Amino acid sequence: MSLTVLASRRTLPAATRLFVRGVSAWANVPAGPPDPILGVTEAFKKDTNPKKINLGVGAYRGADGKPYVLPSVRKADEIILQQNADKEYLPITGQPEFNKLAAELAYGVDSAPLKEGRIASTQSISGTGALRIGAAFLARHFAHNKVVYVPTPTWGNHIPIFKDSGVEVRYYRYYNKETCGLDFEGMIEDIKNADSKSIVLLHACAHNPTGVDPTPEQWEKISQVVKEKEHLPFIDMAYQGFASGDATYDATALRRFVTDGHQLVLSQSFAKNMGLYGERAGLFSVVTSSPEEKARVDSQIKIVVRPMYSNPPVHGARIASTILSDPALKQQWYGEVKGMADRIMEMRATLKNLLKEVGSTRNWDHITNQIGMFAFLGITPEQVDALAKDHSVYLTRDGRISIAGITPANVRHLAESLHKVTSA
Repeated sequence: MSLTVLASRRTLPAATRLFVRGVSAWANVPAGPPDPILGVTEAFKKDTNPKKINLGVGAYRGADGKPYVLPSVRKADEIILQQNADKEYLPITGQPEFNKLAAELAYGVDSAPLKEGRIASTQSISGTGALRIGAAFLARHFAHNKVVYVPTPTWGNHIPIFKDSGVEVRYYRYYNKETCGLDFEGMIEDIKNADSKSIVLLHACAHNPTGVDPTPEQWEKISQVVKEKEHLPFIDMAYQGFASGDATYDATALRRFVTDGHQLVLSQSFAKNMGLYGERAGLFSVVTSSPEEKARVDSQIKIVVRPMYSNPPVHGARIASTILSDPALKQQWYGEVKGMADRIMEMRATLKNLLKEVGSTRNWDHITNQIGMFAFLGITPEQVDALAKDHSVYLTRDGRISIAGITPANVRHLAESLHKVTSA
């Protein structure tokens, strides 16, 4: 090899010289595990059966099985377009009007902490972003046990969000596989036995992935036990309005905890209830003890957000604040979100009735007892596999289905398929 070639190689950057020798800088990066929902979608796409059903999708679909944009969102888009607004950066904590209106929707306009100026908040990149900000904030500033107790099971992303933020994750009992309902006694016992002054993650409504929620009376007991143990409630509210069709009722747990005097943190999302999936609009908020404490918390939230993504996107916040600030448009939205919730409940009832009609003798009451977009069918992984292999019905192996994937056109095929695999 000539001296000229050798000299030119030595002038290359170190990483490039490694690559020239055939060793990549990323040679030791292992492949990550496949996403279970993505796998369901890929298998569904490859299936040529015209009756195939995808029950893994995590977004609302209309009765035609297609994505649905709310008419109130379309109207808000038109209003925003007419305003000829600029595309300047938002402040670090987002659009102030959005933050105010989102907090009022969650806590209620008459909420004492809101009226007293004790709630610190920041616009977030949907609910996931709110959780990530919250986890990072708690890892830095929670003065007590930096351990979060999450329900078994919980939304899959909760666990890496907290772990990646430096918060240890532990678990409390939640879902009873025998009844396909809530293990209330186990939940209470585990929260009582958890180390005092820990963080407890609670799904405000439409628990994901089970669809199993405590009753208002059970929420009172949960609040009491959390307070006795001096735990910090971290409430995740991703489905306000979308669960029952009533945004006020779906905030029952949150408002119960506020009334009971908890200093809590909250994550909100407008992905499901406004259909703003790709707009990434959410809110993270903290209930503090005073306006002075709120100001200090606000300053630290900014320090968390600034190096993370600097400031949030503008358009989703504009849509949500346009809807929530216009009384007529807000009322229209209430009707539309109730319509989505009603369709989900109708499909639950239809599936349960058809299972009985096609001859199933199993107890399927849990399908209608559960609430929200997701349901746990209470079937085995082998039965899930048989649904896919023999009937082209696709769902995750834990038996979770998205009710949004059920339509009037496919519900009978689903019922017949479920009956066949559960009676074999």
